Amino acid sequence: MVSLWGSSKDDNNPNGSGSVTPREGEEGQSQSQSQRPASGSRRDPDERTRLLPRRPPPPNSDGYLDPDDPAVSPYNLWTVRFLRYLTILFLIITFLWWVLLLVAIFVSPPMMHARGSGFFDFSYTTLTAGNLLVALIFFSAPSKAMRISQLIIAGFLLVDMIIILLVGRIRMEEGWIGIASVVWAALMAFWCVMTDRVVEWGKRQEEERLTGRPETRRTLKQWLAILTDQVFLIVFIAIVVLMTATLVLRWRDATLPYEGERIFVDGDKYQVHLACVGNVTYTGEQRDPTVLLESGENPSEYDFEHWAYSSWKNDTITRYCYWDRPGYAWSDNAPSPHSAGMSADALSEALARAGEEGPWILVSAGYGSIVSRIFSSRHLRDVVGIMMVDPLHEDLLHRIGSPARGFVLWGYGIISPLGLQRIFGAIFEGRTREDRVYGRSAYQGGKFIKAQLQENLVADSLSKNEVASARNIQSRDTPLVIVSSGIEVRKDSEWERKQRDLTHITDNLVSWDVVNKAPHLVWHTPEGREVMEKDLRMLVKLAPSVAFPEDE
Repeated sequence: MVSLWGSSKDDNNPNGSGSVTPREGEEGQSQSQSQRPASGSRRDPDERTRLLPRRPPPPNSDGYLDPDDPAVSPYNLWTVRFLRYLTILFLIITFLWWVLLLVAIFVSPPMMHARGSGFFDFSYTTLTAGNLLVALIFFSAPSKAMRISQLIIAGFLLVDMIIILLVGRIRMEEGWIGIASVVWAALMAFWCVMTDRVVEWGKRQEEERLTGRPETRRTLKQWLAILTDQVFLIVFIAIVVLMTATLVLRWRDATLPYEGERIFVDGDKYQVHLACVGNVTYTGEQRDPTVLLESGENPSEYDFEHWAYSSWKNDTITRYCYWDRPGYAWSDNAPSPHSAGMSADALSEALARAGEEGPWILVSAGYGSIVSRIFSSRHLRDVVGIMMVDPLHEDLLHRIGSPARGFVLWGYGIISPLGLQRIFGAIFEGRTREDRVYGRSAYQGGKFIKAQLQENLVADSLSKNEVASARNIQSRDTPLVIVSSGIEVRKDSEWERKQRDLTHITDNLVSWDVVNKAPHLVWHTPEGREVMEKDLRMLVKLAPSVAFPEDE
């Protein structure tokens, strides 16, 4: 009887010596026709059944095959063939999952939204596909080095799985998609170890059975196959080590405290961070306005909020609120696609859920001015002043919506789980949690890159249409202040023309100041901060005449 896993002894050899019965051309030819089994009684094929037709033996042959004969193959065993077919099936499943995750980066299918960037689960799936593909290419060339390398990969993937499951913040960001991806990656790494071990066993069995001895040598082709296999696996080890280190940094960053609260929006699909500083005050029966900050290309906490805090400390304003757009700082990523108008809606919902009410003075910068203008058009009675700092014009949205920029952002997103810059910064440059979450290194994070990519994908379509509609709806009486960068105005004539055009979005222009030596981030210079605070003080003084009376 043939064992499920084969045997080193031939079924026709009662001595069990490991040799095979001489070929039919020798001893078999002396057998009479009457002794041969009838063709109708031929036994069913099993894993010892020859895959190649019999050939006449060479002269003086002892009945064994040459070690280089193609018939000496582990594929003779159905167990090895079955494992190979399963590996192919697993690769197909992984590829289909990979395609789905790739699509989800740009358009989130139902139930497929991850509150994180989605780049980690994509990377785990890519690693799994690479593992299975390498295992299939070198399936018939097993080696101990391969199994050790795969065990190392599987071990790090288990560590990743533990971190994702134990750290609540990371678990929420990755969701069931990220958990399923890392579990599948670990299982497939162990699967590759097991299949390589079985193939090695089958290879040894067939060599002993068909050549009469265990084969200890390897051909040049086999050594090249093992070397190539190891090169790929060493690259995979480096990848998984870097991903684990990046997860450890995310674990560390998840412990960073924050002001305010995270609030669920958009049908509880994700959370955004909202914080307010100061108390609600009244002048007579009128509620004093609250400044609502909308940052530009960086999180509000990086430096824009610091300027507002100074204004609050100087009693220029009595209260201000700031938030992080989806994907920035402590806010989750939103489902894709995500436009500026969707950000404005998320802000509206967060304010309502937090119990925050106007009147508002909107202070925004750069791309944030697009969101702020849409918010204003949807809250006409609540907005009593608009201040835009070097704002982006809707006709220039193509600059951040170019396909080339989108492709670069996508590329950075794909490699972001490796965390090369973040790991280097943490080890050699002293980068802190603050730097990585909302500071100077925030742009390196997967969530931030995903948010930038989302803005890029719809900037010149959905977002442009939304802000064009907002311009038609905007109240013409709202006080307006524009503060422009002198550096940007001088070096870019189109930017200067568009800044001038933005002064006409209402009929109540209070001031348009061009700060001579200020860069795009105007508040980075003392003169810029001084001009911004002066203009904000004017808006606050004008606001009470249109502010709401206190609710009864």
